[in-house]
Amino acid sequence: MSLTWTDHVTGRQGHLVVDRLVRGVCSGGLRMRAGCTLDEVTGLARGMSMKEALHYDPRGRYVPLGGAKGGIDCDPRDPGAYDLLVRYLRAVRPYIEAHWTTGEDLGLTQDLVDRAAAEAGLVSSIQAVYPLLDDEAAARRRLADAFALEVDGIGLDELVGGCGVAESVLTALDRTGTAHRGTRVAVQGLGTMGGATARFLARAGLSVVAVADVKGTIANPGGLDVDALLAARDAFGTVDRAALRPGDRELPGDAWLSTAAEVLVPAAVSYAVDTVNQRRITARWIVEAANMPVLPAAEELLAARGVTVLPDVVVNSATNAWWWWTLFGDIGADADEAFAHTRRSMRALVDRTLARAQADGTTPRAAAHALAAERLPVIAERFGRYR
Repeated sequence: MSLTWTDHVTGRQGHLVVDRLVRGVCSGGLRMRAGCTLDEVTGLARGMSMKEALHYDPRGRYVPLGGAKGGIDCDPRDPGAYDLLVRYLRAVRPYIEAHWTTGEDLGLTQDLVDRAAAEAGLVSSIQAVYPLLDDEAAARRRLADAFALEVDGIGLDELVGGCGVAESVLTALDRTGTAHRGTRVAVQGLGTMGGATARFLARAGLSVVAVADVKGTIANPGGLDVDALLAARDAFGTVDRAALRPGDRELPGDAWLSTAAEVLVPAAVSYAVDTVNQRRITARWIVEAANMPVLPAAEELLAARGVTVLPDVVVNSATNAWWWWTLFGDIGADADEAFAHTRRSMRALVDRTLARAQADGTTPRAAAHALAAERLPVIAERFGRYR
């Protein structure tokens, strides 16, 4: 199912795509960005179905949901963005109440989504999943307690996704016998996902040599002070340049692509790497923390040059999975338990994906799609694709 809504106040459009339902419910975040299209949201919804399927563990309490996605064509910095968000949620309220569980994505924080959902008259942005829970009250308390946790002053919900991306990088390095220390990383985007990824990689001994935000790229071949940059961010992930050290350089916004680094982590927008700018990339790995940052045609060209792209459906799936692991009771409201479970699950998933790619002589993306395609019929047969 796909729909496009037109706002009667601004004329801007919002979209909702449900790729499939499992037990009558689907999952996928809501993004807000200028230029967001129905085709973009459709691709993201399909990716959510695969992310859910890839994390299916018949021994776990968490049963994967179907895939969906929402999108609003508006710059989140626009003064009218919040009111537009509320009107969109009011318009799609019947779907959220019955079928679609949603949350933060590009341009929106979970706090903002929660506040707008309440104003739109919703109990919660994930209320459609409540009938599937054994003990709804206990599950909701557990998730609320988990969202209230902070680690070094940062919310646990803002860190789990980056922990998963970082573990994806470390797994790829370990499979090739590449030492963590001395491996250089460039990150595009220092918001929730990119910032947490940089934090975990730096603490694992890697050298973050470049980060990019809307103002440009900050680079230092000797390594950036990641903690200082994170502390100097605003709500949109833009770094206050007053926090830069003497050796830090300010470069154009796309300079992260050609940075001398072994790993590139696009963690901001979709379609960041195309058939033209891929020529500038010298990295060995591209790890997709954002959704759909590498165009398919560009990935083919990169693969021919020996550059491995770890796909978004694997790499950035931990945030979504953590919600459900916590809500369904596979893990408790505990930061150490959340990170340990995330690392263990992501390492197994990335390892399985890369092993399948090697065995099939294909790309990690094709391998991930094959793994998901094998699991989707099993989930549908066991739990029913539709209510």
